[in-house]
Order: sequence, then structure tokens, then C-alpha cells
Amino acid sequence: MSTIAAWPAQAESWLDERGKAAWIAAAVLGLIVFWPIGLAILAYMIWSKRMFSKPCGYRRHARNTAYQHGFRSSGNSAFDAYKADTLDRLQREQEEFEAFLKRLRESKDKAEFDQYMEERARTARDADTGKDETSAPGAY
Repeated sequence: MSTIAAWPAQAESWLDERGKAAWIAAAVLGLIVFWPIGLAILAYMIWSKRMFSKPCGYRRHARNTAYQHGFRSSGNSAFDAYKADTLDRLQREQEEFEAFLKRLRESKDKAEFDQYMEERARTARDADTGKDETSAPGAY
């Protein structure tokens, strides 16, 4: 019974190994054989972001690489605790840096907007000054 329940995961892995073209071929074949199957495959491709993201095999490779590089227990609890603390610290530093970049972008946007508003006010003042000189009494 477990093999019957596991076939969708096996089919997904099989298609991922062959790339986006295999997914598209499966959707087209599904549309030809029985259109709801093709639509279901297409909807799954869009929902799982397989349609618009990196190649399917890339996702699996990235997962395996992450598992191999630092997320497994080394067997040494002191080292694992040190590694976890270091990873937490790096995560916090990354979040702080991203917050800094966000504030930097916001301040730059505000400065550009203030400069635009100042130029706009100056243009309006200059236009008003020009009108006042031509409509002043005694002007010919």
C-alpha cells in the first residue's frame, strides 16, 4: 500500500530529474489524454513555482547541498552547540544588515522625494514671480 501512496512523489522526483521540459511534456500529454489531468499538472507547476523558477533539478540539488553543509549533527554536542550559536548569530547579523539596507533605501527615497518637492516649489515660485512682474502696475 505504501508504494501506491508514494507514486506521486516518485513521479515528481522523476520529472524533476529531467527538468522543466519533462513537466511541460507531461502537462501536454495530460491535456491530450484527459484534459483535467493536464490542467491539474499545469496548476501544480504554477502553484509549486516550477514554471517560473530555476530548473527543477536545481531545487533538489540546493536541498541536498544544504543538508551536506552544516545542518547535520557532527556527533560532537559541543561543536553542534557552537555551530548552532554561530548560525543564529549570522542569521541575526543578516537580518540586521537587511534592515539597515531597507532604512538606507528609505532615506535615499525620502531625500530624492524632498529634492523633487523642493524643485517643484521653486518652479512654482519662479512662475508666480514671473506673472507678478508682468502684471505689476506701471509695466508696459
